[in-house]
Amino acid sequence: MTPAELSTSLLAVVQGVLERRGTVDVAVTEGDVALERPKNRDHGDWASNVAMKFAKRVGTNPRELATEIAAELAEVDGVADVDVAGPGFINIRLDAAAAGLLARSVVEQGEAYGRGDYYRGVTIDLEFVSANPTGPIHLGGVRWAAVGDSLARVFQAQGALVTREYYFNDHGGQIDRFARSLLASSLGEPTPDDGYGGQYIAEIAARVEATFDGDVRDLPRDEAQELFRAVGVDFMFADIKASLHDFGVDYDVYFHENSLHESKAVERAVARLRELGHVYESEGATWLRTTEFGDDRDRVIVKSDGEAAYIAGDLAYYLDKRERGFERNLIMLGADHHGYVGRMMAMCAAFGDEPGVNLEILIGQMVNLLRDGEPMRMSKRAGTVVTMEDLVDAVGVDAGRYSLVRSPVNSSIDIDLDLLTKRSNDNPVFYVQYAHARTRAVARNAEAAGVTRDAFDASLLTHETESALLGALSELPRVVVQAAELREPHRVARYVEELAGTYHRWYDNCRVTPLGDDEVTDLHRTRLWLNDAAGQVIRNGLGLLGVSAPDRM
Repeated sequence: MTPAELSTSLLAVVQGVLERRGTVDVAVTEGDVALERPKNRDHGDWASNVAMKFAKRVGTNPRELATEIAAELAEVDGVADVDVAGPGFINIRLDAAAAGLLARSVVEQGEAYGRGDYYRGVTIDLEFVSANPTGPIHLGGVRWAAVGDSLARVFQAQGALVTREYYFNDHGGQIDRFARSLLASSLGEPTPDDGYGGQYIAEIAARVEATFDGDVRDLPRDEAQELFRAVGVDFMFADIKASLHDFGVDYDVYFHENSLHESKAVERAVARLRELGHVYESEGATWLRTTEFGDDRDRVIVKSDGEAAYIAGDLAYYLDKRERGFERNLIMLGADHHGYVGRMMAMCAAFGDEPGVNLEILIGQMVNLLRDGEPMRMSKRAGTVVTMEDLVDAVGVDAGRYSLVRSPVNSSIDIDLDLLTKRSNDNPVFYVQYAHARTRAVARNAEAAGVTRDAFDASLLTHETESALLGALSELPRVVVQAAELREPHRVARYVEELAGTYHRWYDNCRVTPLGDDEVTDLHRTRLWLNDAAGQVIRNGLGLLGVSAPDRM
């Protein structure tokens, strides 16, 4: 019996009990009968607090209602025992055969196991990284690359229609500073005080020079700077795209900020807000009345000199996303943008949308790379920051992605490069990948020993480590839903780590292949199903993180 099947049975029982009590007007949903794993497995396989939710509404105490529900649930096929604990918790224990059926179900579902329909058909625009095209992606952006792509995968696993989007900041002063830095490098001049340094500037300057038929030094300075701006930005962004692709991250949309200004989208957004009555003129400037929507002050959207303020681009970009049909728009920003949230939510409300629903902003904290116990401060290529390439060169894509995803984004993390290069159980990504490789080795050994999956008897899976492993396997669907709902893909990483540990303990206690000349039995065959189910779930979990599941290590 799968958790979903048990939930369906519990829902039917609760609905029947309430109907008999004459409370047919009380609606019960699947969410009301959500199951949880008891912290103490001696209390059973599953627990529910449904009686505590509904007792007051049906005019009784929780324990009395729980006792009534438990008595009926105990009659369901596959349920071995149901008892009531504390003020009204319902503890459920499945019989071995019902619990063991999950192993076959997982193998038969394959990659589909763990997927659901929590966000079925919901359109989500997920914008992440969006680093300025003025240098390699620094470590904070690398964290968003790993987390953002994993979150997109989790949303898709719950049926969402996800668009991965990169906002390409190609409008404004930072591009001018980048162009001046390239030009200075080409001319052998010092880096401008407000410019960009590092080896990559010299590399891109040389590439720009190579595209020009002649000597760029012969051009007037303003023409040369424009050449370096137009061509240099393209080269830099191509490098960024390539780095992200090599990190396993590809986007559906690369949106150019400059297009908002060229297409008059900014003017249209301002006009829309003016129609809604939220725009006014003061001191020669145009203002958005964001204080009406919780902001600490109103915001200038068009300055007195007629130039659009930075927030004007945000207005146009948000409206563009909504007009493209996205119900939910998520933006991932670094810790230095925390003060940005209030004005963005006010902007969302000014358009008549619901902050936190139509627009969400996730703030990520800092990442520190440690080597020999000391922070890495400088990049060989960028000169000032640690980059994506630095991380990948040190530990590889899998370890890099996994280490960045496995912690909540609202907490700072230290990544020990020395640990991530070790092939030991202290290295979390090795620990999980090794568990998967072990499942494949067991399968190969089973084939060599003549153990096949042509028989399955779930009632034979009675060892305590088998019960624990089955319980762990059953958790993936719930974990994926929570990861999607809470925007926390780290839950998947922590889950597969726990699953790996549970599998290793099972491996130490239960044989899939017979010893010596012993006969192959249905127990061996059934355990092969369980082994393969464990491998499938680890593989599915790692896939949600964009991390490979090797067959051999």
